[in-house]
Amino acid sequence: MKTQLEKAMALQALHEGTETFVIPNPWDVGSARVLEALGFQALATTSAGLAFSLGKLDGGVTLEEKIAHCRVLSEATAIPLSTDLENGFGHEPAVVAETILRIAEAGAVGGSIEDYDGTGIYDFDLAVERIAAAAEAARSLDFPFALIGRCENLLRGRKDLDDTIRRLQAYEAAGADVLFAPGLATLDEVRAVVDAVARPVNVLAPMVHGASVAELSEIGVRRISIGGALAHAAYAALIDSAREIDQEGSFDWLAGLSAENDVRRLLKAARRSEA
Repeated sequence: MKTQLEKAMALQALHEGTETFVIPNPWDVGSARVLEALGFQALATTSAGLAFSLGKLDGGVTLEEKIAHCRVLSEATAIPLSTDLENGFGHEPAVVAETILRIAEAGAVGGSIEDYDGTGIYDFDLAVERIAAAAEAARSLDFPFALIGRCENLLRGRKDLDDTIRRLQAYEAAGADVLFAPGLATLDEVRAVVDAVARPVNVLAPMVHGASVAELSEIGVRRISIGGALAHAAYAALIDSAREIDQEGSFDWLAGLSAENDVRRLLKAARRSEA
């Protein structure tokens, strides 16, 4: 198994390279190992997927649950793990800094801090102070922790691209290694963000309608995540199949099902790579 330093260096190399990479979002050990076996080079947690797996709504996960989640995923895989830290599990910059240190102890080598407090967007100055505190904590570690500065404007009904760019530029100046504004909906919006900052940009692919990896790469996106989309897809299949059983008394959804053999094969491959 690779050390945390080796994983951190691998994630840093991906961010500093010239190739666009997809960082998919597992919600448990099984999905993490399957994604690793499929050849992805890094993973990022999903707050929604973790919440669903715990029977909670998105936003209901505690810091302790997040730490435990990151620890088991980090220990189960040999590739870098970045994590969605929501608002840092506290409003004050010092709390955010402590969250960075604690999640690093759990094995994560990257994490995002967003500027949404659960009811609204943080005041600009406080949002920047929070990123600066997170960056200072990250730099105190003995490995390169990738800090993602995340602006929530576009997801929270604040459709102000200019303010989103202003915030991302400020987060970059405060020490963020990667910039992220989920909710960018067009290639033109993505291009505007990429052109406005010098650090790598992460894009939430499901929000950019119809965009391909090649198209996002062409305009300079370095990192592509998919958020809770895979977890949503898995739970949608579960719900549809269970409804058929309950409402129609049939098992037609089993016809042609090949996932079981695929999962077995991929989990075996993950265990071989672990050895």
